[in-house]
Amino acid sequence: MFEFLFKYSPTVFENGELVLASGWPVWLLAAGVAAAAAAIGVSLSRRRDTLSVPRLAVIGLFQVAMVAVVLTLLWRPSLSTQTLRAQENSVALLLDTSASMSYGEDGESRLQQAVAALEDGALDDLAELFEVRPYAFAGASEAIDGLYDVPAPGDATRIGSALVDVLREARSSALGAVVLISDGADNSGELDAARLAEIAGYGVPVHAVGVGRESIPEDIELESVAVSDQVMPGSRISAQVSIRYAEPGEARLRVYDGDAVMASEMVTLPAGAGITTRWVEFDVGDAGVKDLRFSLDPLPGEGNVTNNTQYRTVVVPEARRSILYVEGEPRWEYKFIRRAVDEDAAVRLASLLRTTPNKFYRQGIDSPDELEGGFPGDRETLFRYDGLVIGSFSAAGLTEEQQDNIRDFVSERGGSLLMLGGRRGLADGGWGNSVVAEVLPVQLPDLDAASFMRVPVPVELTAEGQESLVTRLDADRETNSELWLGMPDIADFQYVGAVKPGAVTLLEAEVRGTAQPLLVHQRFGRGQVYVLASGGTWRWQMQLPSEDQRHETFWRQILHALVSATPERVVLTAERPYYVDEDEVVLRARVRDGGFEPIGDASVELSVSGDAIAGDPAAAEPLVMQPVAGEPGAYEATVVADAAGLYRFEARAELGEETLGRADYSVRRATGISEHFQIQQNRPLLERLASMTGGRYFTLGQLDELPETIQFSEAGIVERELLDLWNMPFVFLLLLLLKAGEWVLRLFWGRL
Repeated sequence: MFEFLFKYSPTVFENGELVLASGWPVWLLAAGVAAAAAAIGVSLSRRRDTLSVPRLAVIGLFQVAMVAVVLTLLWRPSLSTQTLRAQENSVALLLDTSASMSYGEDGESRLQQAVAALEDGALDDLAELFEVRPYAFAGASEAIDGLYDVPAPGDATRIGSALVDVLREARSSALGAVVLISDGADNSGELDAARLAEIAGYGVPVHAVGVGRESIPEDIELESVAVSDQVMPGSRISAQVSIRYAEPGEARLRVYDGDAVMASEMVTLPAGAGITTRWVEFDVGDAGVKDLRFSLDPLPGEGNVTNNTQYRTVVVPEARRSILYVEGEPRWEYKFIRRAVDEDAAVRLASLLRTTPNKFYRQGIDSPDELEGGFPGDRETLFRYDGLVIGSFSAAGLTEEQQDNIRDFVSERGGSLLMLGGRRGLADGGWGNSVVAEVLPVQLPDLDAASFMRVPVPVELTAEGQESLVTRLDADRETNSELWLGMPDIADFQYVGAVKPGAVTLLEAEVRGTAQPLLVHQRFGRGQVYVLASGGTWRWQMQLPSEDQRHETFWRQILHALVSATPERVVLTAERPYYVDEDEVVLRARVRDGGFEPIGDASVELSVSGDAIAGDPAAAEPLVMQPVAGEPGAYEATVVADAAGLYRFEARAELGEETLGRADYSVRRATGISEHFQIQQNRPLLERLASMTGGRYFTLGQLDELPETIQFSEAGIVERELLDLWNMPFVFLLLLLLKAGEWVLRLFWGRL
């Protein structure tokens, strides 16, 4: 209907420029219309005795409009267009043949749907106007002889690389446009703003044809899993999972270590979200490499279950972590803290309890000479510990050098510090005037009276505490809140002052009707610091039933948190613990001395093992890690991981005859699964690509519009043309309507 009325298609009008082809000046046209309007006005003014002025004005508008249309036609209104010359330009037809294009519905794949739509006239129409050059691509583009001469489905979609390959190849020819037929499921991560700008810089429009459904209700996808790559034995681990879905409902999430089920819970998928994120918690168990599998139960009728599963590896080291606990006076808190971790094989609590001004009682030591002289006097001795707990112990009991070492223990070594409340602790112990105060998460008060008081106060869990593993007594949020509400009052409390910016309050104490910070946490430098403003949590154990483990759970969790992220002298890492369709894993080791200064001349050897290289002796040969230029203490090695499976790495560092340490890391390598994630059509990406290059987005049902749209490209050999508009049927219909409208009004109001 549009072309019947206006002679040309909407595409022609969108790409054309309206001009007056007669060459006569426009002011003359305006003057003619003005003169005609004046004459009509004079003529109608003589009929005021027949019709009212408003009615005469309406009739006058009809007459002036008709004269204006006729005069405009004399100036030859036309469309100036610039089109590609027929058969002198080429069009690149880039067909996505990746594995995701094998999905479809009603027994027909996306690739088959695309080919059928092209052969239903669109391809022939293109061939009549241009030289059509077909290409297929998955990871890279390659020329093909025809639409059915396509390679096997590829295991990746790299739209950016394929487009650049085609544009570079056709740089010397008259390429008018590129037609990209794809579902847009690019999994390369390379199609960023810079790559899009590079593609647009060629000046060739890319017309994107989207294939596949934009929403797949029967598909659910485990999009991502975030979990710590190293945790303490016996710890409770928390993993963040993101689930992509199209319809609201519920899904069962399970976590496996091999065949053993570590966790299983139902996840609610709320309406309208599209992606929901949940935390799942489970006990990590004993030391070793945990090859974890996170899996969603399939939905009814779900055809793609590959994207229901994600793998992650977690290293649970065998080495026992050490915490130094310094207490300035015998008290119940000291006894119950030691009792809570006595049977914890992952943590060793070495303690110094001052019994007299010049005498300490030692417990948990590994050798007779450990802590024999009291608190470590030098940096290296203190840095052998992973965590430090300071109870009711005054700052004056340490030298300035020892206090400096405590600050450096946190900021440089990456150790963790826990300060407890007490008669000689925190502000009352003079710590507010020491260099240690700068690492604390609170601004210790300067009070005339003591900040420590022996008064029972109730404990309340904060919103931030709900999310922290330190204060997680149960995986269920509601149950966890109820358990904290049922906690007995603590025996004492200490004012700690204002919480510093960036610090997080996990527990509060209600003191005289006011909520006061009780457990506060912040990161400082490479380490982290906690303040627990009480020495009376032992009352939880005394007033709860003997089988209740809340007190022990809390202290095990907070002590594990102190040491779980503390780095060793040798640390081994990779970019990520899970690799998909990538053949190389870059391992990096960082080596430090006893004072945690980088060592740049160490000998670092990397060993590789795991089921992925079983039966391949060459792959198991140790590698020498090379120093990284400009990064003292850093060493790298690249491992070729061309087989799927689990890879285990061990780095050993030596300096001469001295063994500096060893570190473990594990990754899992998977192949051919990228194309099974996010299989719905990524229309926003295709539209953005088309928009940035001057092209247009099409659906398969709009392919008949493609040849005409390509004609208006400015990239190839073009020619200009004037298209007359004066003989459009709409013009004559408009003149007829104007005259008919005037006569209808005359008859209705009375003949003039």
